[in-house]
Amino acid sequence: MEVEPSNCHQSLQVLADKTRLAIVRRLMEAPCHVNELNDVVQIEQSLLSHHLKVLRDSGLVSSERDGKAVLYKLADEVRIGDDGGINLGCCQLNFDS
Repeated sequence: MEVEPSNCHQSLQVLADKTRLAIVRRLMEAPCHVNELNDVVQIEQSLLSHHLKVLRDSGLVSSERDGKAVLYKLADEVRIGDDGGINLGCCQLNFDS
């Protein structure tokens, strides 16, 4: 994902929230529906929808219709490295656990 330096700050700010980071880490495994994401973050549906909107607006997550449901996945521009980290263009985030 090529990120301009000014957008790097925004991406890092978005991922600084522990709920949004948990969502991204889950989506690194595979695309999933809201109920699968809620199994991980266990928050109210409206709050989860808010976090997903922030992630979509930042360009980190995309969504597509899957019948009556919505399937969420990492945006095509988001690159996952061989070491399991996310390349934001300006920096790479790696996860130890």
